[in-house]
Amino acid sequence: MNQSYFTSKTLRATTVLACATLAFSTPALAEKIVISNWDGYMPPDLLENFTAATGIEAELSVHGTNEEIMGKVVAGGGKGYDVLFVSSPFAEALHNLGLAATLDHGKIPNVTNLYPEANELAHDPGNTFSMPYAWGTTGLCYRSDMMDAPTSWTDLLQPGDDLKGKITMLSTDRWLMGAAALAMGKSLNDTSDETLAAAKDMLVATKGDLLAYDDATFYAKLVSGEATMVQAWDGWCNYGIAENPDIKYVIPSEGSDLWVDSIVVTEASENKDAAHAFVNYILSEDVGTWVASNILYKVPNKAAMDALDPSLAETFPNMAMAPADMLKYEQLRDLGDGQKAFARTVTEIMAAQ
Repeated sequence: MNQSYFTSKTLRATTVLACATLAFSTPALAEKIVISNWDGYMPPDLLENFTAATGIEAELSVHGTNEEIMGKVVAGGGKGYDVLFVSSPFAEALHNLGLAATLDHGKIPNVTNLYPEANELAHDPGNTFSMPYAWGTTGLCYRSDMMDAPTSWTDLLQPGDDLKGKITMLSTDRWLMGAAALAMGKSLNDTSDETLAAAKDMLVATKGDLLAYDDATFYAKLVSGEATMVQAWDGWCNYGIAENPDIKYVIPSEGSDLWVDSIVVTEASENKDAAHAFVNYILSEDVGTWVASNILYKVPNKAAMDALDPSLAETFPNMAMAPADMLKYEQLRDLGDGQKAFARTVTEIMAAQ
């Protein structure tokens, strides 16, 4: 979805057990796989524990954005990587480019830990080329002690005088444009000239009312009071809630996207069995519980969510959102031939004075 980030206040000292139950045989010979993921998006001792449990060596390559890793993978035909963590539109793009391997579920027995809804994702029904790792929504994060609860995306895009200069929006292309699409009642994946032009006009008009475009520190601006309302991924709003309980999260009446961060095995991998073993390890209850508890994102791993401390959902209400409710929202999809017009529109918005 997004770029992974969390503060020391949200990181809890937790260790995934090296003896996590694995329903596959340890390979007779040591292998090595290379994984690319966002920084801090999985347990710090995971690779060490995975190697101890399976005999498979694993190396982590960190990427900052989906676009960064996509550029490298496309340029190299996927060579040099075995497992990728990317947001679902990029997983779909890798599949469409022939760079994502077909997954063998027989080698991923922990797939049974997933919610049934996690097998119904629009970008990959049945999880044929990707496995969901984390999922959530995008909405409005606000200071409830400084304003009434927002109800619409227009509260952000056409702010009252009291909010002008005190709001931020995500600059990442799909989510920036998504706010306008939702406000207009359009599909998040609509790349028609008419919709792109209307979205551009709306977002250029909003630009003058923004405190900033901010994809990383927006919740800190809420904590300090510099901002009153921000566009936010639900998990990132939780970072603000952890520091100030007056911060709240709401999905506007027009809805949200359903974002999904996914795991892909590359078609170019020469160690596909080992890569599948890693995916299986990631889908263990222990790993999923760590992710939800430490990163404060919902995970599609039912076993993990059932094992969470109930107080998490009390402190962070969006953690309790039911999978069936999330699936009511549209997923961002690979735009295919429409990507060029979409990207051009975003460039024009950012360049507008």
